[in-house]
Amino acid sequence: MAGQIGSAVAVVAVLAALAAAVVAVLRLRARRGIATAMQRATYDVLHTASLAAEPLRAGLSTASAGKAIRHLRVLVGAVGLAIIDGADCLAFDGRGGHHTEQFTAAARRATRSQRSVVLNGSDLVCDRVDCVVRGAVVAPLTGPSGQADAALVAVADEPPAPGLVQATLETARWAGSQVALAELDSSRERLARAEVRALRAQISPHFIYNALTAIASFVRTDPERARELILEFAEFTRYSFRAHGEFTTLAEELRSIDRYLTIERARFGDRLQVRLQIAPEVLPVGLPFLCLQPLVENAVRHGLSRKPGVGMVSIEARDAGAECHITVEDDGVGMDPAVFGRDGSESEDGQHVGLVNVDERLRSVFGDHNGLIVETAPGAGTKVSMRVPKFHPQVRTST
Repeated sequence: MAGQIGSAVAVVAVLAALAAAVVAVLRLRARRGIATAMQRATYDVLHTASLAAEPLRAGLSTASAGKAIRHLRVLVGAVGLAIIDGADCLAFDGRGGHHTEQFTAAARRATRSQRSVVLNGSDLVCDRVDCVVRGAVVAPLTGPSGQADAALVAVADEPPAPGLVQATLETARWAGSQVALAELDSSRERLARAEVRALRAQISPHFIYNALTAIASFVRTDPERARELILEFAEFTRYSFRAHGEFTTLAEELRSIDRYLTIERARFGDRLQVRLQIAPEVLPVGLPFLCLQPLVENAVRHGLSRKPGVGMVSIEARDAGAECHITVEDDGVGMDPAVFGRDGSESEDGQHVGLVNVDERLRSVFGDHNGLIVETAPGAGTKVSMRVPKFHPQVRTST
């Protein structure tokens, strides 16, 4: 009997322990989960908005509108939703699609006036007995500029209530800002391409004449040297004027710089000394095209060409964990630090050529904390440093 009582007590103790464990787990889950209805609703809205934002950030098109429309309809809470650009309905989700022509006409009015339009049943005459459309709210997709070429149309199965009107207006304003951000990204890319073209045009007049003059000086005295220099010059210009890719690798940029320095050494002879210290680990690092070449050209052209006697150009690339640290240094005549910080134009003698351009391009790609660091003073040489992330989602090299 005592044994049976002991067994029963043991069973009860085990069951109590299990119950306590279940309660503890449920409490822990409650603390870890979304505890209130308001928090759950906030999460749902933000999650749905993020799903709609991704395609819209690619620009407004049939494909992006088709991917975003379902999520936008959830945000608005309408029985049907359309995105209309000009005379084209880019996407429609839900009920009421047979009224597309009427929605398109209303969207044109809304985008012309840049004001929302509310349609009632009398504006949407239909002979279909199963039609549920009793109204619609048309809101321009207005971005930060205040102008809109497309509109959002929310379909209602009852006369549009103030809640639907407000939800449509806010969703259209938000969607318009996402499209505007896509246009901003596109304009930045076009600007970056234009800056590269401008930099190419800026470099070529400074270098081509001197390069050809140096080559010509060897044509009679050393034809083989002249031939080698012509090939180096051809490869240098091929790289500098290539038509593809806004980014390159450090290895490719250094190869081009080596050709440039080969030609410059033909001009300066033993006066130009070069020291390279490159960590092999950083050679595949991606960086904006032609962002290192102008620094070396600036060191030779403005740092050493005016210095009597021998001058040294040092190029160093170090492995620094998640970053690559690059420096270009010369022991030339230096410059006034205020010249570089004054504005984006060249000084009267062409000093700091390309430095401002490179600084702005680095900041536009990697952020403001990744611009150039210039250390210089008259008579003290110049040291230009940059920090380049080893991996960056925006940088895709084509080499």
